[in-house]
Amino acid sequence: MTLPRDPGQAKPSSGAPGEHEGASASDTTPLHRRHGLRDGLDGLRDLMDRLLAPDGCAWDREQTLDSLRPYLIEEAYEVLEAMDEPEAHRRELGDLLLQIVFQAALREREGAFDLEGVIAAIRDKMIRRHPHVFGARDGDRPDADAVSKQWAQIKEDERASEAKDAGPRRPLAGVPRSLPALQRAWRLQDKAASVGFDWPSITGASAKIREEWEELEQARESGDVDHVREEFGDLLFVLVRYGQKLGIAAEDALRATCAKFEARFGYVMQACHEQGIDPTTAGLARLDEFWDEAKRRGIGRPS
Repeated sequence: MTLPRDPGQAKPSSGAPGEHEGASASDTTPLHRRHGLRDGLDGLRDLMDRLLAPDGCAWDREQTLDSLRPYLIEEAYEVLEAMDEPEAHRRELGDLLLQIVFQAALREREGAFDLEGVIAAIRDKMIRRHPHVFGARDGDRPDADAVSKQWAQIKEDERASEAKDAGPRRPLAGVPRSLPALQRAWRLQDKAASVGFDWPSITGASAKIREEWEELEQARESGDVDHVREEFGDLLFVLVRYGQKLGIAAEDALRATCAKFEARFGYVMQACHEQGIDPTTAGLARLDEFWDEAKRRGIGRPS
């Protein structure tokens, strides 16, 4: 059984019999109002309540927080892929927002919290962590670097006040283990940098890359697979920080390179098809010719 990707596609919203009868093409009443839903975020909550009602959608009513996990991850990645095109970005942000409303609705039915609690939590957090905006003196406006350090300190203070005992500072706490590895490597190093554990300039990161490369080559020559894996990870980890010092997010850079590779390799396969060549027997030299042609044509480069 294939479940609907968009919970809203599982079943049309319920409504009064004949609700759409007689509706003319010139009717300018927004669709959601015809179904009795309010505007804005309140209307989205109305929609979720309708889907989860006893006479709502059977698929939505079966969902749990655990079953929604893959949808949340999928929607977040689809937002990332859509960010270059405004209309697609708008739609995908809506899909992601629905996941937040959906999870809040399930928690509300447990008696834990509701969507208003979610909104209040982030609103109050942002006020606390922006003292330079809310309650700042005239002219007291730190730069972005100072704001980042201030944010880290406030967050650390919040954690300390919530802890039962004063123990050591834990700046790495809160970085989710479920993050993609490149993204998590960036966040861990960024957190460590907030307390001064970082190279003061990019030259330190460059030197570390050369050091890790040499250690990887030594591990490869030793033939110790576990050691090779360890040193390879160390090299990737440092490259992530190096990229950040260049203003580049490793996750975004690698995603773009994957898209470029996919486009150029697609060209290679298309060229083989058009010339009646079996790519499995063409040989690397011939495939490289097609690849170089794809590069000359600019295939895969950002438009």
